[in-house]
Amino acid sequence: MLSLNVSFYDFNAMVYHRGLLRGDYPMNVLIDICVVPMGVGVSVSKYVVECQRIFEGAGLSHEMHSYGTNVEGEWDKVMAAVRACHEKMHEMGAPRCGSTLRIGTRVDREQSMRDKLDSVYQKMEI
Repeated sequence: MLSLNVSFYDFNAMVYHRGLLRGDYPMNVLIDICVVPMGVGVSVSKYVVECQRIFEGAGLSHEMHSYGTNVEGEWDKVMAAVRACHEKMHEMGAPRCGSTLRIGTRVDREQSMRDKLDSVYQKMEI
C-alpha cells in the first residue's frame, strides 16, 4: 500500500513555496461537470439552462455536451460558478443537488479545451 509521509504542515509549506497559497500563482482548471437536481421530476432541462447562464455570466469558456458541461477558467472563478449552480438549483426548488466533477489542471503550458480537441482531430486527419 502506498503511504505518503508528508505532514499537513510540510504540504502547506510546499504549496506556499510554490505560490499557491499566496495567491500569486494563477491556477487554471478544466472541469467536466454534471449537475443533477433531485426531487424535481424527470425533466431537468430548465435547470441545465440556468447553469449555462451562470457559466456564461461568469465569463467562463464552456461547452455543453449530452451529459454535462466542460468549463475552463481560473480555479476560484470556476469553483464559484459551480457553487452558484448548486445555489440556483436549490433556489429553483430542488431539495437536493449532486454534481460529478472531473478536474484537470496543467502548469507546464497553457492548453484550452479547443487545443485538446484540435490535437486529437489533427492526429485523426479530420
